[in-house]
Amino acid sequence: MTALSFFGCALTAFGPSLSFFIIFIARDPIRVIILIASGFFWLVSLLISSGLWRAFIPLQDKLAFGLAVSVVLQELFRFGFYLTMRKAEAGLQMVSHDEMYKDHNIAKARHTLALVSGFGYGLIGGAFTLVNVLADTLGPGTLGLITDNDHYFFFTSAYLTLCFVFLHTFWSVIFFYACDAKKYYLIAAVVLSHLAASSVTLLNSQKLYAASLGTTTVMLIASAIMAFVICNGSLRNWRTALRLKSSPRPLAHVVEDSSIQQINTLST
Repeated sequence: MTALSFFGCALTAFGPSLSFFIIFIARDPIRVIILIASGFFWLVSLLISSGLWRAFIPLQDKLAFGLAVSVVLQELFRFGFYLTMRKAEAGLQMVSHDEMYKDHNIAKARHTLALVSGFGYGLIGGAFTLVNVLADTLGPGTLGLITDNDHYFFFTSAYLTLCFVFLHTFWSVIFFYACDAKKYYLIAAVVLSHLAASSVTLLNSQKLYAASLGTTTVMLIASAIMAFVICNGSLRNWRTALRLKSSPRPLAHVVEDSSIQQINTLST
């Protein structure tokens, strides 16, 4: 049963992420590099937040303090990665002209760059969040934490990890667009929503799993809709994407080709 719990939680947390990686990122080496680079930025933010938490000894028992510091540092490093990517755009544009990468347009599609970087940010964060929980599911012991009546602890942790992976993905799309368009209220919205989503997870210590799961799901849907609108998404594009399931060309190629003019609005 412990093995079943391990694979169930692992696939719940990272199954959709694995599918997204295979379909949208793995085929493009530039996207893989950007994903790894964004994950490195998240790791640096974790290192610094851990150092600050260790430095303030009287506040080490205050979980909310560590959470707030971590969120602020993650958003600062998200902005740092945004600046890095904007400075690297010239190099990406040169690479995209190479014959080997002629079918890759990540240098042209700024929203694609933001999407990949946010996914890398969330993926490495989710891995670090859930790795110890997954290790506990393998035992020794019984399925769930029966003595504490936390039967849903493992599933809750896996589902929240899934939500945060894609929340970071959508937050980066919104954040990068806000920086390009100088819409600072959207930057504030990303930071506040990140802080709110992270704070809601504190309810799990009170076994209020329904509240944390429901709130996080609503925030995920709202962030997805906002990111979709920012990328000039429409019902017409959505219907086109659904019809392309039987297309011989890769779906991501066709969708990008059909909307490239809209995606490039900020870069012109």
